[in-house]
Amino acid sequence: MKGFASGAALILILIAGFIGISSVFTINPTEQAVVLRFGQAINIVREPGLYFKFPFVDGVVRIDKRILALDLPEQEVIASDQKRLRVDAFTRYRVIDPLLFYQSLGSVERANEQLATFVNSGLRRVLGESTFQQVVRDQRTQLMGRIREQVNQQAKGLGIAVVDVRIRRADLPEANSQAIYTRMQTERQREAAEIRAQGAEAAQRIRARADRDVVVITAEANREAERIRGEGDGQRNAIFAEAYGQDQDFFAFYRSMQAYEQALGSNDTRLVLSPQSEFFRYFRLPSGSAAPAPATPQ
Repeated sequence: MKGFASGAALILILIAGFIGISSVFTINPTEQAVVLRFGQAINIVREPGLYFKFPFVDGVVRIDKRILALDLPEQEVIASDQKRLRVDAFTRYRVIDPLLFYQSLGSVERANEQLATFVNSGLRRVLGESTFQQVVRDQRTQLMGRIREQVNQQAKGLGIAVVDVRIRRADLPEANSQAIYTRMQTERQREAAEIRAQGAEAAQRIRARADRDVVVITAEANREAERIRGEGDGQRNAIFAEAYGQDQDFFAFYRSMQAYEQALGSNDTRLVLSPQSEFFRYFRLPSGSAAPAPATPQ
């Protein structure tokens, strides 16, 4: 009997422990929960801690309250200027109303599907009203803000708050991109050719101006040189004239020596002159004066 009583007590203790464990649940800091009784929500738990429920009757649906990520598949959007864009986007959201979220969606997977539909519609609607240049460069931040606001309005009825919607990449399709790159390359080549032509024209203009300046400067330099040379010749002649006036015999001798040096140089010059020529008068007499005539015999 004692053994039977001990076994029954152990079973009762185990049952009581199981019932006790089933009557409590914990919520982590990253979670929030909806407590259900026979499928009806009776309590919403938002703070972490230890909570009680009726065992075998109440159920707990745990919902993540952190920011959740949703990466969208790449899709093609037609802008207002009829250019096709390959758009790669993502969104971040959190559950702000766990009861509404559970009643309308029930799970994160279902929420991702519904939210992807909202974001894709918003992308097509907002980007379809914008030009390619606005999407790619000018108003990208503003467009993402508009998409987030529109998606947030739709998701609010599902207990979801959209934190952010981002366009990771928005490019033209490969065929269009190649055509645009080719057109850009042609345009750059045309601009380069135009700039080279302008540079060649400017270089030719500069060279012409420089050639003209060279001619003018050379002419002015030659004129100045001739003027200086003329002044030098005048001064030389004046010096010669002054020297000639001081000693005419020496001046005549000096000029004759210069004439001899030039005429009888080392350039193999040959002269056929009479020894009695006036040119050789200093060869006959050092004084250069004419020799006395020989006396006529009586």
